[in-house]
Amino acid sequence: MKKRRLGQTLEVSAIGLGCMGMSHAYGGQDEATSIRTLHRAVDLGVNFFDTAEVYGPFVNEELVGKALKPFRDQVVIATKFGFRIETEKAGQSAMSGLDSRPEHVREVAEASLKRLGIDVIDLFYQHRVDPSVPIEETVGAMADLVKEGKVRALGLSEADADIIRRAHAVHPISALQSEYSLWTRDPEGEILDTCRELGIGFVPFSPLGRGFLTGKIKSAADFGAGDFRANLPRFEADNMKANLALVALVEEMAQEKGATAAQLALAWVLAKGDFIVAITGARKIPNLEQNAAAADVVLSESEVQRLDDMLSPEKIAGARYAAQAMAWTPKK
Repeated sequence: MKKRRLGQTLEVSAIGLGCMGMSHAYGGQDEATSIRTLHRAVDLGVNFFDTAEVYGPFVNEELVGKALKPFRDQVVIATKFGFRIETEKAGQSAMSGLDSRPEHVREVAEASLKRLGIDVIDLFYQHRVDPSVPIEETVGAMADLVKEGKVRALGLSEADADIIRRAHAVHPISALQSEYSLWTRDPEGEILDTCRELGIGFVPFSPLGRGFLTGKIKSAADFGAGDFRANLPRFEADNMKANLALVALVEEMAQEKGATAAQLALAWVLAKGDFIVAITGARKIPNLEQNAAAADVVLSESEVQRLDDMLSPEKIAGARYAAQAMAWTPKK
């Protein structure tokens, strides 16, 4: 597996593994299957694994820590904080808002270390920018964790260029994680330019359009119980129909290239800059193997441009999220 750098301190596989779907948002799966997938990822040379306290909540960190314990010295583990998680009457924990207060940053870091069963978090992200807390205060608290040896590197998620610069002035930011794919192009321009200028790695999540760009999703009937995609605007019936026509074009080009649609979509993301490291959400080993092989698919400038034009932003039907979640994403 080819390697790339995130900031000055982390060297990771060009394609990493986002572990959320193994226990959150997409319906989850049994632990044994997830552990086999995580172990196979290590076999394939994937060394970058992404989780968060809110995935579950909490249980995804426990899964990742358990599965990767035998390989701790070979892997880079990223986790995230930034939501307020409360226990409801039924005993279930759920996200109820944002919280990046300095004291909360420390609380989450300590709890995440325990759940992961590790001594240091390799990459600690703020999951969403909290408008009620100055970014300088939040990153200051994160920097204290670096000084104490509890965190190696710092990251942000879904932050705009101004926030990135202000955060980086307090402590070097190694990575920005935001949604980016052929059908979500929001970071292009100022955000990617800022990362490139400051030497910050960019980590696209959902580089396969939450699985849609693989060509395997044809209708809402393809979603299992508990899959949150059924409630996303882009997967509503009329929007999905329009977007399927675009995916068919990607599939056609992939066939010409001797690759799958998923591999073509991932190769496009990686071609956008050598500071970019994609994390896919594969839960099954065949999908993981297919995605990992995408690191070896090379696109010419003309092929990248063809894909740019094929799925230009104005052609995509539907918003990324419903209104509340969109409020927590950068504004152009």
